[in-house]
Amino acid sequence: MEKSLDTKIKRIREDSSVKDFILADAKDGDMGFGISCPGPNKGDTKERFPFDTLESYRQSMREITEQGLVDIMLMSASVSEQLTINERIFENSTVTPAVRANDTTDIWLGLSANYTSQPSQPFRSATIDHIQSGKVDCTDEERTLGSDLGLYSVTFNHDSTLDRESLQHYGEFRLEAERKNFRHFLEVFAPNAPVREIDDVPRFVNDHIARCLGGVTSSARPLFLKMPYFGPAAMEQLVEYDPNLIPGILGGSSGTTHDAFRMLWEAKKYGARAALFGRKINFAENQLMFIRMLRAIADDEIEPEEAVRDYHGQLQSAGIAPHRSLDDDLQLTQL
Repeated sequence: MEKSLDTKIKRIREDSSVKDFILADAKDGDMGFGISCPGPNKGDTKERFPFDTLESYRQSMREITEQGLVDIMLMSASVSEQLTINERIFENSTVTPAVRANDTTDIWLGLSANYTSQPSQPFRSATIDHIQSGKVDCTDEERTLGSDLGLYSVTFNHDSTLDRESLQHYGEFRLEAERKNFRHFLEVFAPNAPVREIDDVPRFVNDHIARCLGGVTSSARPLFLKMPYFGPAAMEQLVEYDPNLIPGILGGSSGTTHDAFRMLWEAKKYGARAALFGRKINFAENQLMFIRMLRAIADDEIEPEEAVRDYHGQLQSAGIAPHRSLDDDLQLTQL
């Protein structure tokens, strides 16, 4: 089945003025948060086991894929093996399966330890072969069993040795990916522990995106970008520099419902063409209803504040208790 991601990427590249918007669910949390990634356990065993199970995490991916409103389902390699290769849930779906292709140290965020105070270092648990086929040695035919799309992330910390090493690892990945017909999108985080002071972080990130892709030809370029949303000025700066970059935003921490809806709406207004929300979706009262609202905002069918009210109405009709009152959920706390 034709994937909505491929259709949208083609349309955007042919005409950057089209309104197509790529929406992804980032369910790769087991590679960063460990046992806490599925979110809080709401069942009878919550006192003994405060977090939900990996199987519940997978089940939400099955349901969201069946719903068909996101363009990408981002997973870990192990989860993708189960859902993409073994269960084949994407075979008759417009949703594209994707896998986190590297796990730099700054995403090691389990509650038992936290590495974010140390500058990011490059690392890859998964291999392209395992993402594509589930094993290290595979035929060309077996490469089509799994995912052909990965997320590769880099974090620059204003240190020539560390940043050069990150670029070297990214370069090695690109060459391998091109040889194995593996596509990727590039995530550029804000500096997590800068070695030297950075006066303008949004400009620093934009400069590194432009600089690191300046030496990359079209055969190895990322499909699109994933980065923090730094506000209108930074987004417009990147779009004006090169409309072909296809910038996308990451969601960050959960926040209020209005935080999530407003971030997507505003980022699109100033040039973003994609959004990848993880915790904002995973911690919603009802993930399917929440995604339905995100899709409506992304497709210019509803404004953020109205979407919050509509979402609360759907929760009430379904008998689902909201995390916050409507008045509290209409507050903006992250912009």
